[in-house]
Amino acid sequence: MAYQFYYWPHIQGRGEVVRLALEESGADYDDIARQSVEEGGGKEAVLGYLQDQSLVRPPFAPPFLIDGEAIIAQAANILQYLGPKIGLAPASEADRLFAHQIQLTVTDFLMEVHDTHHPIASTLYYEDQKEAAVKRSANFIEYRMPKHMAYYERIITNNQTGSGWLIGDTLTYPDLSMYQIVEGLRYAFPIAFGKIGNAYPNLLNLRDLIAARPNINDYLTSSRRIPFSTMGVFRHYPELDE
Repeated sequence: MAYQFYYWPHIQGRGEVVRLALEESGADYDDIARQSVEEGGGKEAVLGYLQDQSLVRPPFAPPFLIDGEAIIAQAANILQYLGPKIGLAPASEADRLFAHQIQLTVTDFLMEVHDTHHPIASTLYYEDQKEAAVKRSANFIEYRMPKHMAYYERIITNNQTGSGWLIGDTLTYPDLSMYQIVEGLRYAFPIAFGKIGNAYPNLLNLRDLIAARPNINDYLTSSRRIPFSTMGVFRHYPELDE
């Protein structure tokens, strides 16, 4: 049975790291919200699970994945579950824990990116909090973005296999998230990231390794890859860039 993946139909958002893993592995999955209502999909299908008061283990919010009777929510949790099943998890327990640690850090970082344009409340429009967003973005650009980039760069540098991956000598699911981070920052903060990007050559090389993989390349050039926009996590507002 195909995995059933639930996320909003028009944005990459926090669900994109899961889509990248499913696409890279060639796993059979249905992106439910992007299917027609007649097929049992659409936004209504996502809301149906969120509003179902009878679920014993309900998801709080998308993304969530259904595999048989299991409902798994939170992107990092989904990837920890999926990784061994689709060949994208490290072999040893220590490395599997480290992969999950990296992915949880990615989750934290994506929230920081989101808060550059919604620093007060996600329920308010960007225009209602633009002044605060400018201040938050300046701090993010000066301190938080380079701190995260340096951390991921250090992990690749310290990988004793010299493979260019984060963990061991093979691709694992956190590597795919690095691709999403680099691409997202290039879109949202092209000037700021352009100034510091070359300080992280291993991270940029990892991004190129991911982009060249046949399944990922096929995905990126297909209609399945939702473009970046002023929705979702990574949004480009020139006034927030340097």
